Amino acid sequence: MNGAQTPEWERLAENQSRLAFGLAVGELARRDRRVVAISADTIDLFGLRGFLEANPDRLIEAGIAEQNAMGIASGLATTGMRPILCGYAPFITARSLEQLRNDVAYANQRVVIGAACGGIVLAMAGGTHHAVEDLAIMRNMPNMTVIVPADARQTWHAALQTEQLDGPSYIRLGGKFAEPPVSDSAGDFRIGRADLMRPGGDVTVIACGCLVAPAIAAADALAKAGIGVRVLNMHTIKPLDRDAVLAAAAETGAIVTAEEHRITGGLGGAVAEILAQEQPTRMRMIGMPDEFAIVGPTARVREHYGLSQTAIMDACRALLA
Repeated sequence: MNGAQTPEWERLAENQSRLAFGLAVGELARRDRRVVAISADTIDLFGLRGFLEANPDRLIEAGIAEQNAMGIASGLATTGMRPILCGYAPFITARSLEQLRNDVAYANQRVVIGAACGGIVLAMAGGTHHAVEDLAIMRNMPNMTVIVPADARQTWHAALQTEQLDGPSYIRLGGKFAEPPVSDSAGDFRIGRADLMRPGGDVTVIACGCLVAPAIAAADALAKAGIGVRVLNMHTIKPLDRDAVLAAAAETGAIVTAEEHRITGGLGGAVAEILAQEQPTRMRMIGMPDEFAIVGPTARVREHYGLSQTAIMDACRALLA
């Protein structure tokens, strides 16, 4: 795609999902006067300065007070407003858990939560800043839609589709570095429907977020060895695309899940729950272990825990052995 055809929002997002989400907030506000943004000290993290200039009366800065921010969002929703809450993933989930559960999920309020720096993007900051249990928390909230876009393009479309949701939603985003694009600008994104990134009949890799690109690379590398790897971008963790999971199990007989999250409670757990009840299938799960992660540069920490193309390839080979 050349520069003349690139949408303005995509150029401004610079392949960063956090910025794509912030730009989408501006677009949603342009479409609907009821949209209001709430920042938990994240105006610059989400690139909301332009939004603030255009809509000074529709941005609330709650500061480093996620409990208050969640309560404000819930309160606004009760009045018919359409609040979009922007926060850091480890804090907007854990620090405001009571308000999230009781005021948003239990009350089924129409609150959109954009959570930047998911996974171990803030690896250097230590365990307090790692969000590797957030998907498990959100999956366990009744009424909640949980989305983990693979790139900035998918983030834009996911954020815009929250217009159609009646209840709360959680969109997990990246940090302050570019994410490799794997989807199309005008892609046919649908909440709850997985995207087929590569066909294959030998083994299936079901990935989300930053592990989609390594999954695609693994499939391409294994194809050269005559191994057909189906790759599903499972961007929606809840509701999970049950039909895509069961079809992959029936047609390939082997499944690898890959996520930047603890193995317990996230994408791997969601897939395993379906298969255990309906289509028992050989599996391998790539994700974080049951421990607080080491501290270091994000790339090094990901390598340490095997969140990589190599690990995905090894898991595929192990299932086929």
